[in-house]
Amino acid sequence: MHAYIKLRMDLSSPAIPIHYNYLIQSAVYAALPEVMAARIHDEGFKSGKRSFKMFSFSRLLGRFSFDRTAGTIAFPEGVSLVISSPDTGFFLALVNNLLTKSSIRLGQSRFYVEEVRFDEQKAESEVLTVRTLSPVVAYSTLLRPEGGKYTCYYQPGEREFDRLITANLAKKHEAFHGLRPPDGEIKVRPLDRPRLHVTTYKNTVVKGYTCRLKLSGPRELLQMALDAGLGGKGSQGYGCVEKIERLKAGKT
Repeated sequence: MHAYIKLRMDLSSPAIPIHYNYLIQSAVYAALPEVMAARIHDEGFKSGKRSFKMFSFSRLLGRFSFDRTAGTIAFPEGVSLVISSPDTGFFLALVNNLLTKSSIRLGQSRFYVEEVRFDEQKAESEVLTVRTLSPVVAYSTLLRPEGGKYTCYYQPGEREFDRLITANLAKKHEAFHGLRPPDGEIKVRPLDRPRLHVTTYKNTVVKGYTCRLKLSGPRELLQMALDAGLGGKGSQGYGCVEKIERLKAGKT
């Protein structure tokens, strides 16, 4: 399920930092009932030692003005935010509170909620074409020969990217449904040149990629990609995708 939220920025309030993922994540939790927010944040849905929050969200989508010196961004003409999750209870609570409060805060800035629209997007076969609404993150933590750890990020089109995406979706499926994930691998084919985004979440650098993607594999895992996000760090504002119904001839 996807929620498309139209927001209007209160231009009398300060602009927001350019790296705003944590502010949106905090606003999502603040819009939930306290007990639900604590359960999702502290426990989530478990698969072995892994725990998943089971939601992802887009970048703020709209025309913006950027203050490079201050490192801030503003949206004078309004903005859209997309949130996706397979959890119906999460959605009902989130949207009810958003409409009741009619505004959210991102740091020191206030945004007014003007409209909320639902879209139940379905993976109808073993092939799915999507556009990324926030960067997709696939990474491994590796050991240096001389000691210490480092993070290696992968991009769409690389073999390791497919492996990590498949493993992540299989664990999400198991955690949410309580069922063994279906056999089969997710194969990811970029339809555009992947664009690298280097962002910061709570002082940690995160690298991800945006582009249109053609996904093939078990339908249940493709559905999980639509609902819970593609790749890692979904609840931190990465991997939110939406279904593309049709592509123009010659563009695939």
